[in-house]
Amino acid sequence: MTKKVIAVDLDGTLLDSNSQLSDFTKETIKRISAKGHKVVITTGRPYRMALKFYKELELNTPMINFNGALTHLPEKKWPHEQSLTLDKSFLLDMVERKEEIEADFIAGEYRNKFYITDPNEKIADPKLFGIENFKPENQFQSHLVTENPNAILLQTRANDKYALAEEMNAFYQHELSINTWGGPLNILECAPKGVNKAFALQYLLNLLNVDRQHLIAFGDEHNDTEMLSFAGTGYAMKNASTDLLPYADRQLDFTNDQDGVAHELNKLFL
Repeated sequence: MTKKVIAVDLDGTLLDSNSQLSDFTKETIKRISAKGHKVVITTGRPYRMALKFYKELELNTPMINFNGALTHLPEKKWPHEQSLTLDKSFLLDMVERKEEIEADFIAGEYRNKFYITDPNEKIADPKLFGIENFKPENQFQSHLVTENPNAILLQTRANDKYALAEEMNAFYQHELSINTWGGPLNILECAPKGVNKAFALQYLLNLLNVDRQHLIAFGDEHNDTEMLSFAGTGYAMKNASTDLLPYADRQLDFTNDQDGVAHELNKLFL
């Protein structure tokens, strides 16, 4: 059998509703990897929030973070690393418009740090940023924004996060890629223009000399549309947003809380 590249989203897809990996999922991924297939975490999460799962799965493949803005080999120097950023002026402008977009918080995300407008645990869960508690150095201050971020993360009180994403895309004249996170939180993630999960996977497949017909992808949210369209076979979770379904080849019979990805991989390869 031709070895496959298997791109897996985390939130709402590989992780359950408690943001955990089940033992069944971990064991399945390890068995798939042992057969020579390359499992690639492909997530909107920043690196520091995905590394734990990478280690639990005992992966040695590249990882894609920030919805495609960062493609890298965790904890190693890799000559093919691709790190893309968006202009810091967008971050500064969103902070100015914080009330207009009904944001609980806005955060500039970098590979190993972040700045958040409200480092208050009653407003934002520190675990969203891969830490237990906020520290003074996490406080957003405009004069600290001297580098362009990989992504901008915001949580909104708006009733319809999808509509807000569309409005913001139009307001910024489509100079950003603005998508929603999987799961129950009203989170929007802003990446550089033209950057999405498919963009990063194309880059990775070129490096690996693998045709996209040998790419399998699993997702649940709006930020997975390009990835599922691009993949040779794109699977939407049973719990997927209805917006994603037209882009999928198939919808799984199980949700993220029912180990949907692991069940499908077992059927396909084990």
